[in-house]
Amino acid sequence: FYDLINIFELNGLPSEENPYLFNGDFVDRGSFSVEVILTLFALKCMCPSAIYLARGNHESRSMNKIYGFEGEVRSKLSEKFVELFAEVFCCLPLAHVINQKVFVVHGGLFSVDGVKLSDIKAVDRFCEPPEEGLMCELLWSDPQPFPGRGPSKRGVGLSFGADVTRKFLQDNNLDLIVRSHEVKDEGYEIEHDGKLITIFSAPNYCDQMGNKGAYIRFEAPDLKPNIVTFSAVPHPDVKPMAYANNFLRMFQ
Repeated sequence: FYDLINIFELNGLPSEENPYLFNGDFVDRGSFSVEVILTLFALKCMCPSAIYLARGNHESRSMNKIYGFEGEVRSKLSEKFVELFAEVFCCLPLAHVINQKVFVVHGGLFSVDGVKLSDIKAVDRFCEPPEEGLMCELLWSDPQPFPGRGPSKRGVGLSFGADVTRKFLQDNNLDLIVRSHEVKDEGYEIEHDGKLITIFSAPNYCDQMGNKGAYIRFEAPDLKPNIVTFSAVPHPDVKPMAYANNFLRMFQ
């Protein structure tokens, strides 16, 4: 939450002239998830065109049960809000396209070639994420440094190479993929011949990774990505996963 506020201090508050797109994983692991998600939702209510929110793999019941958000909601709000958050997470978009050039998705690409933007738009997203198929792969997949496709290190989704990225961009007349999903030491990584950028905005992830955070500024009309990195700011002494179940906390 304190790093989110720092992003607004660095880059200005969301407005129609300064719109934001946040790329999923708003909750879990950190212990200020309630503050993060309510701030983002309040901004969305205040000015819908100033802020856009994509679904990440952590906007799901099964992840929230394990990684702390469900316990935090129970502690700070009530059981009813557990259900409300689960419901609203199923309304979040699975991907965005900026100015018909940049494809933004939390995870990555697909186990089959030929997927069009119209196929993604046709996905019924109003559900908990399945364990296979387009919706699952959008939320869970990761890039790999070699061509083709491979199994995912996560056990869900897949790994995809630069050739898969290139073909998807060609098929949909796009220039660039921006995704998140993986912590990066510098807050970002550029891969696949410059056609894919991973951006990770949580610095010093889980208070122990020591990584920087980053965000991208896109300036119209050419939409050249300008990456800004930043360091973590102090927060109150509440440990990550403080609201996770006791079994998991034994391993912290």
